[in-house]
Amino acid sequence: MIREPNKNVFSSDMLVRFSHCDPAGIIFYPHYFVMFNGLVEDWFNHALNIDYAGFITNRRLGLPMVNIQCDFVAPSKIGEVITLTLKVERIGNSSILLLVQALFEGKVRLSSKLTLCVSSFATGRAVPIPDDLRQRLNEFTGCQLDVPRRHA
Repeated sequence: MIREPNKNVFSSDMLVRFSHCDPAGIIFYPHYFVMFNGLVEDWFNHALNIDYAGFITNRRLGLPMVNIQCDFVAPSKIGEVITLTLKVERIGNSSILLLVQALFEGKVRLSSKLTLCVSSFATGRAVPIPDDLRQRLNEFTGCQLDVPRRHA
């Protein structure tokens, strides 16, 4: 049974699909990185209440992953519903360090640290985290937001 998430942890359930898997029926590891990006989008939209698409298209700001550390603990298989969890570890001037895990039946399948960097599309360079995003991040880490759980 999967533990109920803490208030400062965003969780999203994900069905492991055929398209995620290699011929052995386990997630082909690069697909986790695509899942991480989807998790960040869901977190923005549903926990931070910041429109991710608008952040990208209207504000012309990106959130590329500039550093990824991953420990692949156990394989995830086609047909399983894994839970991806996201927790903020550090908020910098332009960067956000996230702890992300993939769980199945409460057991860790993958543990990762992702560093996101707010960047300007105009300059291609890092920019300070916008004030509204910083405020929502601080509320999220301080457990002041009602954090929903997303399902596949």
